[in-house]
Amino acid sequence: MKEQLIQEIQRKMLPYLNNEQLLQLGDALTEALQGVSVSYEDTTPKQEERDAVEAFITAKRIEGCSEKTLKYYRKTIESMLSSIAKKASQITTDDLRKYLTTYQTQRRSSKVTIDNIRRILSSFFSWLEDEDFILKSPVRRIHKVKTAKVVKDTYTDEALELMRDSCTTTRDLAIIDLLASSGMRVGEITGLRWCDIDLEEEVINVNHTLVYYCTRTEAGQIFAINTTKTKAGERTIPMLPIVKEAFLMEKEYQEECGIKSEAVVDGYRDFIFVNRFGNVQHQGTLNKALRRIIRDCNFEVLDKDHRDNAVILPKFSNHSLRHTFTTRMCEAGVNIKVMQDILGHADAETTMQIYAEATKDLKKSELINFDEYFAKQKKAQSGN
Repeated sequence: MKEQLIQEIQRKMLPYLNNEQLLQLGDALTEALQGVSVSYEDTTPKQEERDAVEAFITAKRIEGCSEKTLKYYRKTIESMLSSIAKKASQITTDDLRKYLTTYQTQRRSSKVTIDNIRRILSSFFSWLEDEDFILKSPVRRIHKVKTAKVVKDTYTDEALELMRDSCTTTRDLAIIDLLASSGMRVGEITGLRWCDIDLEEEVINVNHTLVYYCTRTEAGQIFAINTTKTKAGERTIPMLPIVKEAFLMEKEYQEECGIKSEAVVDGYRDFIFVNRFGNVQHQGTLNKALRRIIRDCNFEVLDKDHRDNAVILPKFSNHSLRHTFTTRMCEAGVNIKVMQDILGHADAETTMQIYAEATKDLKKSELINFDEYFAKQKKAQSGN
């Protein structure tokens, strides 16, 4: 407690003392408080902490973070402050270690989740340190949580074609083709409006994303319009012929069924992908449709083909189709900068990581061809 009190006094003197003077002040206070018992009243985080959180969120908003990301930041930080029940300036490294351990144990969270929390808290406390709210971030000595590298699955061309053949409606086919051939995130697709696409110029303008929140109240789930995941997410995507056909199929399907967009979300209207009631759809609905297509396809394959090596589809999500599209671009030798722009990656390193993973087998096969070439050359020379 004494150490926390000394640090609090040093923090308040930061504007008036240099580093050497602060150290001398710390030594003097340590000596003066020897034998003195210090205790704090048991209080919850006060207005100062709420103001600090609000200021941090504002700073992150200026940096370009999406509202969805900011909401996650706020919830994570406020949950930590409420659980530890100390002022931010009094929180120690041990407090945070105990909090993360308890959080993981009670909620059975994965290492990835815990590291995400650690990363957010590190950003928060580092900002507090930079803004002179605290002397030193307590997260400095909490290192990155080691997690297993997850290799994202992709569909083979054969599996993708099998899935397309199993679609029983033009709407299912349109969704599959758009997910697998545009590289868009699912929230960007569900948020598309007819005015966001140009069928004549064959381009798609991505400038927002549709999100939904489960309120766990009578209101149920609430839809909202957010900025794209990153600033780079605002982009114009060339429309491949198969994607253009998907939009035309959806348009024809809605005209035949008398479906019209009735939803208005934060002033946005005329959404492309709506249900039979004209309401917008969320990621869970599309994932459910994808699972249904996969299930029906596998039942049909196993019913007709009793071989052990019959091709059946694994359980994948919407994002698997985005990753499949990315992998195909890598294999086709598309320029990495172009890939980054199409996918909306803020950091080229993200694109490079996918490229390195996707081309691993390709590099191996190319080296085998290279080796075979030299073997033939050597044989030809020995024959002469």
